[in-house]
Amino acid sequence: MSFLVKNVRLIDPAQSLDGPGALLVAEGKVVAIGAEAAAHPQAARAEVVDGGGAVLAPGFVDLHVHFREPGQTRKESIETGSRAAVAGGFTAVCAMANTKPVNDSVAITEMMLARAAKADLCRYFPIGTVSREMKGEELADMGTLKASGCVAFSDDGLPISNASLMRRALEYTRWLDVPVVAHEEDKDLAGKGYMHEGAVSASLGCLGIPAAAEEAMVARDIVLAEHTGGHLHLAHLSTKGSMRMVREAKARGLNVTCEVTPHHFALSDKELMKFDSDYKMNPPLRTEADIQAVLEAIADGTVDAIATDHAPHGWDDKEVELPIAAFGVIGLETALPLTLELLVNRGVISLSKALSLLAWEPAKVFHLDRQGLGSLKPGAPADFLLFDPNAKVQVDRAFIQSKSYNTPFKGWSLPGRILGTWVNGKRVWG
Repeated sequence: MSFLVKNVRLIDPAQSLDGPGALLVAEGKVVAIGAEAAAHPQAARAEVVDGGGAVLAPGFVDLHVHFREPGQTRKESIETGSRAAVAGGFTAVCAMANTKPVNDSVAITEMMLARAAKADLCRYFPIGTVSREMKGEELADMGTLKASGCVAFSDDGLPISNASLMRRALEYTRWLDVPVVAHEEDKDLAGKGYMHEGAVSASLGCLGIPAAAEEAMVARDIVLAEHTGGHLHLAHLSTKGSMRMVREAKARGLNVTCEVTPHHFALSDKELMKFDSDYKMNPPLRTEADIQAVLEAIADGTVDAIATDHAPHGWDDKEVELPIAAFGVIGLETALPLTLELLVNRGVISLSKALSLLAWEPAKVFHLDRQGLGSLKPGAPADFLLFDPNAKVQVDRAFIQSKSYNTPFKGWSLPGRILGTWVNGKRVWG
């Protein structure tokens, strides 16, 4: 089957494309893009899809999701998480290993991939644990896990507190040519904190997590990355100091990449004055100064990817006292609208740069570009979305496709309506 999507604004940062054009797809692959698409010999026989002037962009790649399967499917399953992904324009997701049981074995990896294949929505890439059972004591069998389909390794949800173990992980994954994804939190400094340590936590009498808890581990692991030559990917960074250290590491040519989340550039710790657990996540919401530093890092290229850290929780995990409520928020459906509203419409970055941070750049971080993901080059899988950057969406229960509804953006009206999402040339949303 072939089809031609025309009357669209084509944006593909990987090819420096931004303008009117068309996309020709056949047998799940991109045949031609831009002016060449309509003139291609196959175009005459192709079904025509009128894009109505919408933006056509490569499918997004999320480096950081928690789909809770196996073990906690009351919160999310691979199928419901995948539906939330394609509803948000994500055609590929990388799923963290802190399931129950954790993904430290070929059996769990293969089960995840089988469930994703059955759902048949987005591409699903498992992340394996760094340590066996996520105990932080000995390395998991990374070579076997990579061979079974894992694209990175992380104990996300927990830090690698043992510096020697982190060193060995970086050395081994350098040989495997995959990144170690680090959740940077010094547990001794974080203690029993549940929000950012600062003026707001002091005024509320709440236990805080200092910026130093993140920054101390970022500093340690950058040193280890330099020592080993391994690829260190820093997850969900949130502080001014972290942005500075990553910027300096890149200037020195180290193999260090990082991601930020929309909630960390959208919201500050002042939201916790509402005592609403939908504003409780880890790392916590930081100060206005930290938000500004994150925005500057996005603008100057320090940040490699916008990731969601999609972390579903049921009402019974959240509708409790703030100190004991679960950390985490969902984010797949709101990522594009928040990026448009807070980054593009406010002039922080261009639309093309925003789409690059959602697709091409994250694909490169986990080497998924080698499979043609993150771009629409001829021969690449036809993974793309159509969206109207001006049409408003209302964040309510009907809008959210996740099994859980723990979003801090309830009631927000935002630009960026997804009109359709395609994976391998198959329409999976809209």
